[in-house]
Amino acid sequence: MTSTTVVPPELVEKASTVGDADGVLTDEQVREQIVGALGRMDLDGRSVALVVPDGTRSVSMPLLMRSVHEALHGRATTVTVLIALGTHAAMSEEALAAHLGYEPGRLEDTYPGWRVLNHEWWKPETFADLGTIPAEEVARYSGGRLTDRPMHVVVNKAVVEHDVSLVVGPVLPHEVVGMSGGNKYFFPGLSGHDVIDMSHWVGALISSFDIIGTRGITPVRALINAAAARIPGEKLCVAVVTEAGTDRLHSVSVGTTESAWEAASDIAAASHITYLDEPVRTVVSVLPTMYDDIWTGAKGFYKLEPVVADGGEVIIYAPHITQVSAMHPGLLKIGYHNRDYFVKQWEKFKDHPWGELAHSTHLRGQGTYDAETGEERNRVTITLATSIPREQVEAVNLRWMDPADVDLDALEADPEVMVVQNAGEVLFRLRERS
Repeated sequence: MTSTTVVPPELVEKASTVGDADGVLTDEQVREQIVGALGRMDLDGRSVALVVPDGTRSVSMPLLMRSVHEALHGRATTVTVLIALGTHAAMSEEALAAHLGYEPGRLEDTYPGWRVLNHEWWKPETFADLGTIPAEEVARYSGGRLTDRPMHVVVNKAVVEHDVSLVVGPVLPHEVVGMSGGNKYFFPGLSGHDVIDMSHWVGALISSFDIIGTRGITPVRALINAAAARIPGEKLCVAVVTEAGTDRLHSVSVGTTESAWEAASDIAAASHITYLDEPVRTVVSVLPTMYDDIWTGAKGFYKLEPVVADGGEVIIYAPHITQVSAMHPGLLKIGYHNRDYFVKQWEKFKDHPWGELAHSTHLRGQGTYDAETGEERNRVTITLATSIPREQVEAVNLRWMDPADVDLDALEADPEVMVVQNAGEVLFRLRERS
């Protein structure tokens, strides 16, 4: 296989959608939509790889899983639930049970016939090889940002071993791809490092500030779709949009991984982007406990950076976080720096995992670097009010604050400060002026 065939948008069947950005659905409406829409699809006698997010996404997975089980029971020959970890840590049996809605150790009682697997991205035997996308195609999809490197495509072999891949999960503004969901659950959700590193670095070259919340086929989405086109079998999707701060749903879209994602993206753009008229000097980003390190909790910065004034500050308040990243110790080596810091010293950093470089730039935000003087200037200050030791925070080029010194009530009463509870999913942007 030497080329990639991407289905033109006009040939993608329109998704079935119930709900909108202004209301919320009842559990019965969710169930009826999923059972009804999947009931009209050709799933009888076929095996299904059911691809779902890990616990770093706010969504009522038990409701979705019960509905999908009802739709597939007695029809699908085999159902394997794959947790799309990307490069996150594996979920324990207790965490999986709470996430998916069954008693620990009693999966069969709730979802008879199903098995649940973490995506073990750290094991080479996990993957199926789908070939290589040539450098010239990578250049085209990336908008010329990467021109001399092919992209090796590997995916969790369970996807290849099933007749149908069914993605079930939320769509939200995203710092790398624009809007999350759809084929992103395969890449990076179930993929190896090459697609992860290359797609994330393209996002970093564009910058989180510019790409986050962008609808449509961004360069990163184009790379992901090209990789997903190599997956054999049918690719279907139940794409949902959650109500911010709750586990209720605004909408459920069912279709292909392209059509359902597109429908949900339009709704998420309306429900999960808040516009301000003026920039804010100080923002306190209060992270929920589903983010257990800075690798995941950095979303509390990504979603707020666009509204912070030049010279302003984002305080990430998360006393429960004790480490930068359990799975990416390389971040302690490179620290957090803006894009120019790496681009202008590329020979020094080009062999470091690009996904870590990208994450570093996403959290550090906009800035400049002078290669001659070695001076790095960053647009805003990022302060961690966590349980990470002060020396480690300062060693990775961030500001430290004792979380015990953070008085949220006083900060919320300060008109010069914006406190954002449950940060990480709603994007804040400045309203464009005519």
